Amino acid sequence: MEQITTAEATGDRTDDMFSHSVVTGEAVLACQNVTKEFSVAGGKIVAVDDVSLQFPAGSVLAVVGESGSGKSTLARMLLRLMPVTSGSITYRDQDVTRLHGRQLRGYWREVQAVFQDPFASFNQFFTVGSLLRRSLHLTEVPKDEADDLIEQCLGYVDLTPDEAMGKFPHQLSGGQRQRVMIARALMMKPTVLLADEATSMLDATLRVNVLNVLHDLKHDLGLTVLFITHDIGQACYLADRVAVMEHGRVVERGTTEEVIFDPHGDYTKRLLSDVPDLKGSLKRSA
Repeated sequence: MEQITTAEATGDRTDDMFSHSVVTGEAVLACQNVTKEFSVAGGKIVAVDDVSLQFPAGSVLAVVGESGSGKSTLARMLLRLMPVTSGSITYRDQDVTRLHGRQLRGYWREVQAVFQDPFASFNQFFTVGSLLRRSLHLTEVPKDEADDLIEQCLGYVDLTPDEAMGKFPHQLSGGQRQRVMIARALMMKPTVLLADEATSMLDATLRVNVLNVLHDLKHDLGLTVLFITHDIGQACYLADRVAVMEHGRVVERGTTEEVIFDPHGDYTKRLLSDVPDLKGSLKRSA
C-alpha cells in the first residue's frame, strides 16, 4: 500500500519556486522544551525529554543518535504526525501544535519530509510520472505547468524525465527512488526539508550521491535541511551544526567543527570513535 506523505497532504500553492521571505540564519523552525511520553503497562516511557532546538534558515542541522535515542520521534512531532506531551513547536512564530485544517495543510507544504524507505512510499502499480502528476494534482497546479515543474524538480536531484517518468518504482535503483522522493518534496515548494534516515538503506556510493544532492539543495535553493541519522560521519559531512541525542535528550550541540574537534560528552566521543578518519578528512577538505 502506498504511504501518504506530507507531499500529498497539501492543498495550497504559491506562484514562484522557493520565493518564501526567509532571512538566512534566522530560526525558521524551532522546538522548545519538547517532551514525548508513551504510556506502557506499569508506567510510562519518555522518548523525547525536554529538547530545545532551533533550525536556522538556509542551513543544515543534523540530529544524530543511535536507535532508540528519540530522534525519529522528534521528527514526527516536528511534522505534526505525532502530538507533543509538553513543550512547543513554532514555525515562523506560529504555534505548530495548534494548527488545524487549511493552516496545517499549508505547514505540511512548507515543511516536507523524506523518509527512510523510498520503495514503501510509492504505489508500485503506477509509473513515477503518474505518481508525481498525482501529487501536483492535489496541489491544483495547472496541467500545462505540471510537466515543466516535474522536470525542474527532477533536474534539482540530477535526474531527467527520460530516466524516471516512464518507469515503475522497482525499475529504479535505491538512490534514484530516494532522489525521486526528494523531487516530489521539492514540488511542494518547501522552506524546510526533513530527511529522516534518508540514506540508511542505500549502499555507500548511492548514499554519497543523496548526501551531495541535499548539500546542493541547501546552497542552490536556500533550503533549511534537518538531517536525522545514526551515522555521525554522514552528519558531519553534510551539516553546518550537529545535535547529539541520547536516551531522548540532547547531550551535545555545536558547529560541526566543534563537535568533531572538541567533543565534551563520552557518548559523542564514542560515536566519533566509530569513524576514525573523520577528523583527518575534515582537515584535508578545509
